[in-house]
Amino acid sequence: MAAAGAGAGAVSASSFLSLEPRARGGPRKARRGRKKRAEEEEPLQPGVVYVGHLPRGLCEPQLREYFGQFGTVTRLRLSRSKKTGGSKGYGFIEFESDDVAKIVADTMNNYLFSERLLKCQFVPPEKVCEDLFKNSERMFQKPSQPAVKRYNKIRSLAEKAKMAKRLLQKENRLRKRLAERGIKYSFPGFAAQGPAVKKRKVKKSKSKPSVSLSSQDPTPVCTPTVLERRQAHQADDDAEDKEVTLKLPPASVKKPVQRPRKRQRKEPNLEKQK
Repeated sequence: MAAAGAGAGAVSASSFLSLEPRARGGPRKARRGRKKRAEEEEPLQPGVVYVGHLPRGLCEPQLREYFGQFGTVTRLRLSRSKKTGGSKGYGFIEFESDDVAKIVADTMNNYLFSERLLKCQFVPPEKVCEDLFKNSERMFQKPSQPAVKRYNKIRSLAEKAKMAKRLLQKENRLRKRLAERGIKYSFPGFAAQGPAVKKRKVKKSKSKPSVSLSSQDPTPVCTPTVLERRQAHQADDDAEDKEVTLKLPPASVKKPVQRPRKRQRKEPNLEKQK
């Protein structure tokens, strides 16, 4: 009886789960199975979304922060102008999963954002170019424009003469080509322009200040000839003062405006109508 009771107690103890993890056999096998399933799962395939009609002021950090709410953004490229460096209004965003990219393209297409309707489209993997995200991680730098600096450079006289000689040689080659092909076309070109002639400055003679004849000036000139002129000027003024003539403007008479008279209406004869 005692042996039978001991065997029953062993069976009942083995039926319960032990609290020690080492004594667990079943759950350990289940965990190993989960790891194998995770390894057997296919890796995530990235997806690219085209985003157009972007408003001004949106740069790479703002786009990454806004579209990061849908999922992990792996790469991003905003198209910019090579001359000014400004945004062209469209870009490409790569998400970690193509399923997330398709959801973004469906939800954000024709979405009103800052008074503009965004245009989003999922780009299939076979149409994604290899160099699409080339140098996308690099910070944007404004173009230095070496051609503009070279054109606006201040040149010396020797450099200008060398440049003119090169242009004339190029023009002569063009004339020979036209003559070989039998084209009769005459144009002045650079040879007709010639060197630039500097205009000479014409010196203007300074006019002498007029000699004052009146004695009321602050610095009158007292010479014999000036005194004679002053006396003659005073004599002419006295002669003019004696003869005083008053000229009155002619009396302007305004003619009355003749308005047309109003015609009197003729009253109908009621007696004749009766």
